Amino acid sequence: MFTIAPASPADLEDAAAVLAAAFREDTVTSTLVSGADRGRRLALLFEAMLRSSAASSSRVDLARRDTDGVVLGVAVWETPDARHSLLDQARQLPMFVRALGLRGLPRAMRLQRTLAQHRPAEPHWYLAQIGVGDGARGAGVGGALLESRLRAIDADALPAYLESSNERNRALYRRSGFRSIASIAGIPGVVPAAMWRDVVRPA
Repeated sequence: MFTIAPASPADLEDAAAVLAAAFREDTVTSTLVSGADRGRRLALLFEAMLRSSAASSSRVDLARRDTDGVVLGVAVWETPDARHSLLDQARQLPMFVRALGLRGLPRAMRLQRTLAQHRPAEPHWYLAQIGVGDGARGAGVGGALLESRLRAIDADALPAYLESSNERNRALYRRSGFRSIASIAGIPGVVPAAMWRDVVRPA
């Protein structure tokens, strides 16, 4: 059994480790981080992203195992009014450099621009990352994380958006009401789907 609750700043290193494990074979992150120490650098990348996201009013949801509090899954959402401060990102720049290297930073910025070009202008919640640790896959953790936040989004009568490069994950998102609205070109080796979920008003 597990419980879903918001992350605290003290949780972000553990959350980053879970996301690093979940995205270890992801094609998109492979374009940014490669090499023998990829696991360590992915954890640094996600920790830098989580710390800069937490400062911009994003929401980080954790699924914790009830018996010992171990983090099983993580979902990172940007709110409709989230603002990315250059100062907040600059504070994490040393960690971004350690994760990506100086040559990797321009690639990451290009990827960010490519993804941003497809985001709808309408105010929405954005699922930036969702991942489940190695030992918890297939136990409904990802679906529970998704549905937990979607209930709150529905209560506010707002739409949601995400990108997915994995067909298996797209099936999960479709079951939760998302639909593909575009294919995102320009990323080496993969064509992610841009997926949108219309406002769902509680019955």
